[in-house]
Amino acid sequence: MLAPDAVAILKSDLIPRATLITPNLPEAATLLGFDIATTEAEMEAQAAALAKLGATGVLLKGGHGSGDEAVDFLHLDGRTLRISGPRIATRNTHGTGCALGGHHSRSGKGVALEAAVRQAKTYLGNALAAAAHHHLGAGHGPVDHMFAIRASRTGP
Repeated sequence: MLAPDAVAILKSDLIPRATLITPNLPEAATLLGFDIATTEAEMEAQAAALAKLGATGVLLKGGHGSGDEAVDFLHLDGRTLRISGPRIATRNTHGTGCALGGHHSRSGKGVALEAAVRQAKTYLGNALAAAAHHHLGAGHGPVDHMFAIRASRTGP
């Protein structure tokens, strides 16, 4: 979605200042000038390559991938961690990146970055699962951010 000169500025000026970047597979390919990763080995390599752009951490999101698992790779402190969850069959995927980003921002409140990313992945899986049965509008509907509130009202 960015012009080539904007991608260059993103890489030279913004990414080196970031604590965590969260590209999806097509965005990572654009940033690196690579083909879109189709295997976990390629994803892991791209996460490590993105880390060389200077951000403290990289969360390469695999939601655009395929298979029974939604696999992400977190590159942090010189190591790359595989973080996975079940792939949820739903058309309601609008806002997944923002939901993930908003919840891993807990690291700014004293939660370690790896733990915050893992919590965000769990949250997003629950929000996707809760949205799976919704039929809102045409196209991609939203994830269900209200699942936790409903669960707290109907709990044990």
